[in-house]
Amino acid sequence: MVDVTGHFGMALLFAAPAWAIWGRRGALGFTAFAVVTAMLPDVDLVLRHYLPIIHHGVTHTVAFVAVISVLVGACAARWLTDFLNDHRSIRSTAISAETVFVFATAGLFVGGTSHIFADLLSAPDIAAPLSPFWPVYTEAVIVDLVYYDNPYWNFGLLGVAVGLHLLLAWHERYPLETRYRIGESIGRDDAASEASGEPERR
Repeated sequence: MVDVTGHFGMALLFAAPAWAIWGRRGALGFTAFAVVTAMLPDVDLVLRHYLPIIHHGVTHTVAFVAVISVLVGACAARWLTDFLNDHRSIRSTAISAETVFVFATAGLFVGGTSHIFADLLSAPDIAAPLSPFWPVYTEAVIVDLVYYDNPYWNFGLLGVAVGLHLLLAWHERYPLETRYRIGESIGRDDAASEASGEPERR
């Protein structure tokens, strides 16, 4: 496993496509959420004191991250959609429950899987190897490309990732038009529609 710095850097890299999907403000929120949840698989360091699990066990599997992501996404869609729509500083057009579900599910999944991938690059140097595709494939997957506390790798990865996001934030053109954009600026036509009370045309 890489250290925390490396995990944050990997999460930033995994979250980079958000700029092509969510738009500027949505991408910032998505990236922050992915980084915050990047340490999710290490919840086993706490749970192992109460449950019969080991570090790099079930919580370091794609299946675990996927299940938790869907549950969190469903809860967010159920209880946060109205809250987000009530705050104009967060949105500029209506945010559907579907968008909230996709945003939360994808953000947590990106953060969690980035952690697993980063751990694959260094395990089993000081920790047990991972079986990330359990229960479909139960054998350990070993890459062991870097050492855990290699500062060149960890800080270098973080620096590259931050640089990439700054470049994407500066670049104003995004290749994809999706229905999941959040917080896009209201265009002149939409602003005129709001002023006149006419419904927004899509």
